[in-house]
Amino acid sequence: MTGTIAHVAAAGLFLLITHFGISSTPLRGALVARVGEKPYLGAFSLVTVLAFWWLGASYANAPYEPVWLPAGWQAWVPILVVPVALFLIVAGLSTPNPTAVGQEKLLGEGQEPVRGILRVTRNPFLWGVGLWALAHIVPNGDLASLFLFGSLAALALVGSALIDIKLARRLGPAWDRYAARTSNIPFAAILAGRQSFVWREIGWRRVAAALVLYAAFLHLHRLVFGVSPFPT
Repeated sequence: MTGTIAHVAAAGLFLLITHFGISSTPLRGALVARVGEKPYLGAFSLVTVLAFWWLGASYANAPYEPVWLPAGWQAWVPILVVPVALFLIVAGLSTPNPTAVGQEKLLGEGQEPVRGILRVTRNPFLWGVGLWALAHIVPNGDLASLFLFGSLAALALVGSALIDIKLARRLGPAWDRYAARTSNIPFAAILAGRQSFVWREIGWRRVAAALVLYAAFLHLHRLVFGVSPFPT
């Protein structure tokens, strides 16, 4: 493994350690108690920006070291998966969610937090990011991409489980009631009969917004990233 690819691996590891080792452990509470909530969030946001910058910059300078041979069918994986991922991202960002930072109040007495996409998964945004990242590993097939997209997928999908653990510890019975009616894994609560799918709470506008984003990404992909997203 070349030194530049090692930088991608180190950057991905740094991103995961700073998130899982701080925000998902008692260290977060200790830091908040010492410096306050807002200063902590400001410092953590800065560290996150630096981690993503390091990951992106090291990936841009990494050589191509293939792990598997390229094939035309591999490009179909993100073409088919990314629209679903973008829909989850759009629906997740536009739906009030108790798992979002500062939104725990949605679990208060007398409120109904389980609506729309939250009936499908209580972490829609993270599942969208995770699916997007996993889908991009297949057509790239090189070592640097494995570290880049693999670390992003782990950040999102492992992070969704850790968020559940953290909120269960912090919110107690309020979280237990919410978790009993929802699921982290998409459609698990619906298939188990603990929830129902209500399309009108999601609506066509979110689908349209996701499709517009998807069309824009397809159109700009070669210009921005230098490669076509279509099978060749």
